[in-house]
Order: sequence, then C-alpha cells, then structure tokens
Amino acid sequence: MDLVKKEGVELVDACFTDPFGLWHHCTYHVDQLDEDAWNEGFPFDGSSIRLFKHIQESDMLMRPDPRTAFVDPFFTNKTLHLTCSIREPDAPEGYARDPRSTAERALKYLQSTGIADQAFFGPEPEFFIFNNVTYKNAPNQSFFQVDSSEGWWNTDNTNGTNLGHRVAPKGWYFPTGPIDTEYNLRGEMLLTMGRCGVPIEKHHHEVAQAQGELGFRALSIVECADALQVYKYCIKQTAHKHNRTATFMPKPIVGDNGSGMHVHSSLWKDGKPLFYDENGAYVKLSQTCMWYIGGILKHAPALLAITSPTVNSYKRLVPGYEAPVNLAYSQGNRSASIRIPMYQPNKPKAKRIEFRCPDPACNPYLCFAAILMAGLDGIQNKIDPGKPLDVDIYELAPEEAAKIPKTPGSLAEAINALEIDHAWLTKGGVFTEDFIRAYIAARRAEIKRTEVTPSPLEYEMYYHC
Repeated sequence: MDLVKKEGVELVDACFTDPFGLWHHCTYHVDQLDEDAWNEGFPFDGSSIRLFKHIQESDMLMRPDPRTAFVDPFFTNKTLHLTCSIREPDAPEGYARDPRSTAERALKYLQSTGIADQAFFGPEPEFFIFNNVTYKNAPNQSFFQVDSSEGWWNTDNTNGTNLGHRVAPKGWYFPTGPIDTEYNLRGEMLLTMGRCGVPIEKHHHEVAQAQGELGFRALSIVECADALQVYKYCIKQTAHKHNRTATFMPKPIVGDNGSGMHVHSSLWKDGKPLFYDENGAYVKLSQTCMWYIGGILKHAPALLAITSPTVNSYKRLVPGYEAPVNLAYSQGNRSASIRIPMYQPNKPKAKRIEFRCPDPACNPYLCFAAILMAGLDGIQNKIDPGKPLDVDIYELAPEEAAKIPKTPGSLAEAINALEIDHAWLTKGGVFTEDFIRAYIAARRAEIKRTEVTPSPLEYEMYYHC
C-alpha cells in the first residue's frame, strides 16, 4: 500500500496462472484494493478457466500475494501488478487445481519431511523471436509460416534490404552483431524484467537462428515460478511493442535446435546446501543428491508429461540437437537428461543438478513441484541412480547405446506413464488424483486432435499414392 501511494497507482492488475501455464488477469480500480481483497481475494468466474470449475460451482477468489507487487511497465495508466493464488469461498487453503497452490503445498510437504526446509530452482528458458507468423487449420487447408531477418532462408531475398550476415542452422551460439540482430531487443527485455523485480543476470543469442535466452538467479520454488511468469510476460510484451512476436513453443523450426528449459535445483536446510559432500564418490555430490537424482530418473517418463507437456515437445526431444534423450546423469554429457554443472566444482553453495528435459511450454509451478516430488521420492526410498554416463554416446557400440533408457518418444507415451506412475505426486496432498485425472484427459484430447488432422508434410509424402 506504501508502493501504491508512492507511485500514484490508479489501477491494480490481479493475475493468476491456469493449469496449462497461461496468465489470466482482471484489472481493478485501486479503490478495490481494500482489506477484503487482501484477506479474501478478488472474485471471478472459475468455470471460464480450463480445468477449474463447472458452471454450477463457478464462484472463486484470487488472493493477491503482496510480495509479488511491481508497477507494470506495459500499461498506459499507472498499474500495480499482483500475482494471486486461487481459493474457493469459505476454504482457507489453496484450490487443489491451482498450480501456484500446488507449488506452495510442495514446499510445505518438503518441510514436513524434515529432509530440507527450502528448495531452490533456476530455469533457463529459451525462446524464438520472429518478424512474422501466419498459420491456419481448416477442413481443406493447413499451413504455417514464420519469418525472421536472421533466417538462413532469406539469403536470396532481393527486396533491397538483404544485408547478409547469416550462418547455417545450429551455428548461432553467442555471435556478435551484425549476425546477432536482436541484442538491443533482448537487452530491453532483460532490463524491463529487472524493473519488475526479477533478479536478472544476462542475455545472449542461442544456438538456433532467431533464438535467445535471458538469465535470472535461482529462487525458492514459488518465487521462481512467479518470476518465470514475469519473464515470459516481459519477453512477449517487449517483442510485441517492437512489432516482433516471441514464442516459447519448443520446436517451431524443423532442422534447427528447439527451445528447452533446463531446470537447476538444490535442497537446503538451516541455511546450508545439502547436495555437496567433500568426500562424495562422484564429483563431490552428497548421498542425498544421488538419491534425488535417482528419483528423477526413475519417474522421468511420467514426470515428462508435466515438464514437457505438449505434442510439439517431443519434436525437440530427438537425437542430434543437444537434446537430453538419455535417462542418465553426467558431469558433462549434454545428451544426458541430468547434468552436474562443473563451473564451480568445489563450492558447496553452487552444487546442484540440471534437469535438461523440460521445455518452456510447461506450467512452471507444476514443473518445479513435480521435479521436487520425484527427487524427494528418491531420497525417501534411497533410489540408486546407477552409474554416470560420462562418455560420448554417439561413439558407443549400438548394442551398448541401446541399453541406456530413453525419454518417451511422444506425449502419448509420457501421459500413459503418468497414468501408471503418479503415487509420488500425491504424497502430502501436493497433487490430487482428481487433478491428475483431469490433466491426463485434457492432454489426451490434444493428442487426439493432432492424430486426426492431416499435415502438409503428409500431402508431400502420400498424395501420389
């Protein structure tokens, strides 16, 4: 409220995240930010949000968290942003299908186990910036087309504005200008995100053409998911401001790297890191960390239904594009699903694991909560992660490479795994059976839609039959 007075706020924008990871908002006059709003929440129709409520029980409340307040830089009128958790009337606890409340329950469950009292997460979401995007799906036609001034397909453009300086696919990591054409735009994205309260670090061009990444410091589980939603909002809004379009779709371009979201995580207790052990048998990892890795690897096929949740996600998880398709861990192998960063190998606070399978199409609250629950199950059941994969898998004999477990080949495989293996998610009521069933049904509906829709590639391959 001091910020409201100091900044002369006129409007309050209350935002929440649906189960699919999309932000929703309603904007109120500042006079509505009263004691009832803080204690009870703002009312809204839950039946209009996917997977929330049926029409006969639609009244819901979004309760703002004052720790998330910032002045939104994209509104014309002075507007205060507030991130909200969802609750039902007369129910003090968070709504079972509310992703933010799920992450809050995951943290409470962690603390109840006595294993740790804090879980830190640090995601690395990648994205594409395009100059133009068009697409259409109709009974008689289907197509998409994206364009970027960096696109190698524009080397023969004769419109008088072609200045060259393009490289082949998968060759764009860390180039300077004039090859990197979006450095000023990414810089504005980063600084805008910082003004919104996210602890920013860096920005750079990624491996694919038109692909970028911004970095921010690791945060506790709920704070990190909140920050990631601000991250995506600032990137999309800043791109739109400059007549560009940004997407977190995992694989928008064939033949080039897709957008992943490597997720770093670590557990702490009483202010001390739990993943470091000076005498650890493998790169100074503690036994707790090894079991944590074991839990993630064991449950990875089901876990990916939440961390890599779209049909398009599995067009990224294929060999040949730095894709983490091997369910193993390693200190350096980027084809392994879990990597142990070795930038500061002897620093206890820096010891963490990097789960490389997730992509930025996921819901961050559900993603982080599910990773934490898988790791905790590994610790509780002392799951052995096996031996590390510290070899170049492409140099292994085919019969040896075939022995290494792989990530699911499709969303359907991951969803089937989740249906069979999810008891670890429901511990402590973090995820509910009701939500998991609803989530599985919704994702299977997406799968069905793609299965019954012909693609342009099918015409190229089969029209002559």
